[in-house]
Amino acid sequence: MSELISSLTRIHVLDPRLANQIAAGEVVERPSSVTKELIENAIDAGSQRIEVEIEQGGARLIKVRDDGIGIGEQDLPLALARHATSKINSLEDLEGVSSLGFRGEALASISSVSRLELISNAEEDPRQGWRVVAEGRGMEARVTPAPHPRGTSVAVRDLFFNTPARRKFLRTEKTEFAHVEEAFRRQALSRYDVAWVLRHNQKVVHQLPPGVTPAARERRIASLLGKNFIEHARYIEREAGGLRISGWVGLPTHSRSQADQQYFFVNGRVVRDRLVAHAVRQAYRDVLYNGRHPVFVLYLELDPDVVDVNVHPTKHEVRFRDGRMVHDFLYSSLHHCLASSKPAEEEQSTPHEHEGERGGEVVDAVAKGNAGDADAQAPAPRWQQQGMALSDPPDRHPGAERVRRFMQGYQALHPDHEASLLTPQPSAPSINTSKATEVREAPLAMPAHDATTAPPLGFALGQLHGVYILSQNAQGLVLVDMHAAHERIVYERMKNQLAAANGIDTQPLLVPVSLAASRAEVATAESERDAIVQLGVELDVAGPETLLVRQLPALLAQADPEALIRQMLEELSRFGRTHQVEARIHELLSTMACHGSVRANRRLTIDEMNALLRDMERTERSDQCNHGRPTWTQMSMKALDRLFLRGQ
Repeated sequence: MSELISSLTRIHVLDPRLANQIAAGEVVERPSSVTKELIENAIDAGSQRIEVEIEQGGARLIKVRDDGIGIGEQDLPLALARHATSKINSLEDLEGVSSLGFRGEALASISSVSRLELISNAEEDPRQGWRVVAEGRGMEARVTPAPHPRGTSVAVRDLFFNTPARRKFLRTEKTEFAHVEEAFRRQALSRYDVAWVLRHNQKVVHQLPPGVTPAARERRIASLLGKNFIEHARYIEREAGGLRISGWVGLPTHSRSQADQQYFFVNGRVVRDRLVAHAVRQAYRDVLYNGRHPVFVLYLELDPDVVDVNVHPTKHEVRFRDGRMVHDFLYSSLHHCLASSKPAEEEQSTPHEHEGERGGEVVDAVAKGNAGDADAQAPAPRWQQQGMALSDPPDRHPGAERVRRFMQGYQALHPDHEASLLTPQPSAPSINTSKATEVREAPLAMPAHDATTAPPLGFALGQLHGVYILSQNAQGLVLVDMHAAHERIVYERMKNQLAAANGIDTQPLLVPVSLAASRAEVATAESERDAIVQLGVELDVAGPETLLVRQLPALLAQADPEALIRQMLEELSRFGRTHQVEARIHELLSTMACHGSVRANRRLTIDEMNALLRDMERTERSDQCNHGRPTWTQMSMKALDRLFLRGQ
């Protein structure tokens, strides 16, 4: 027995095939991972056309053919050897690697678990091609002549034929091909200058011509991800601090139930990075419906020296030298792009352009009628929602198209001068806000001229069951959820007012809250002290595993300090940035805006409806309410004609 144990515990060198099969456990997971490695080699070879042929989901055949620079006869034996590569020569090359492959182990690992054949030609003469295969337990390379045009073909047959345990874990042909197609899709989105072909069981699935113009790139995305993606996406391009982001960001209304259309490329390499995912999630936080996932195709370009791609066996993850800067750049870029999500494509005229005409006069929306007199005599009631009607002074121009009135800040959430438009709610809780002077102009009803001169959301026609506003614009009929739309308008103004304030109002705690923390959390609290103070939180270290919360933002005085602090420290530790305080404050403002916005079954006048439409055109993110639901939809004349079979 002791002799058996002794023989098993002695150190020895593994034979090459077994070593490669162990390495294949990391590199070769399924046919899609083989396809990815072979395509990356073809891209690194400078190919302009790449053809991928699959049989039986990749279990029987995976063949990748390219027209790249090819491999010479003298280098072919090394092509299937471990740790043999032409892409790096030194540590400096590794630290700034720009090629997709660089380890030199993919082909060796694949050949150890399949029947691999590589044919290549580095000359223009097709007769100069050579074929190489690895045979035997020692994986010796055997090179023979084989005619082939300039470029390389790699055929991988019978994947996992010699490792039955791995082969039995393969799924159905349909499932495996779906993974292969996804790997193909990612690579095709990374290089628009390359022509691509994908075949499955001798049938063409994708045939993508090259094209680098914006129109050609959009056609490729539409072919791979569907026309709906392009129709509901915005193009983004921004550059700052040595970073450049470009690509397409899906509108919040075009979200999905799973994160299956999220493509992020770093210097042409597709990655799935936690830091990137967090930045994207935070950018969509205010506009995405709960449980939904955004869609995007984004390209980040930066100096290869400041990003480490050698941190994951399959190179799906990267590490940025300055992760905080990358996170902030991505978040701010996407945040500003999504903020432009509103009905108006161009900036509408604002009240400030015409304030001089009024001479700073304060316009009282409801200064006439018996209702105002009655309100003046009665005690000031508490209000549950904000009034929206604005008077129509007889001296205004009767044909004006632009409505230039809207509230300023969330201090005007319940202005007294709009009292006659509300139903008093004596028992409702009030929000203590300061009064604000409003400089406005009165909106007008829809003018009686052609609708082609109408603003993006047109002019109101009426209400439907006190819930929806019907409006006519140049395209046809617009339906607006008035509560959802007004909720977003009030919410955005409250956020802007808070951002305009000098810092965050804080409130010291009468009794500091003691938290039991891990040593890692304590270390984060000490190293990120300045960032925590800027968020209005005072956090002291009371011991090796104890933290004291002495101060919180005033708006979060009733929040659970322990949950807030732990989430803050976790984000600071993982991403170098936290949005927990901002998210909690915005959640509170969202609740206030929801209770302060116009309610369903509230009858509005035409002028009130037009005022709401104009405010939507000016307000950022007004395409969605605070909870991510759409606020309006368009029915074109063509759609209406089809509905009633007109012209058929």
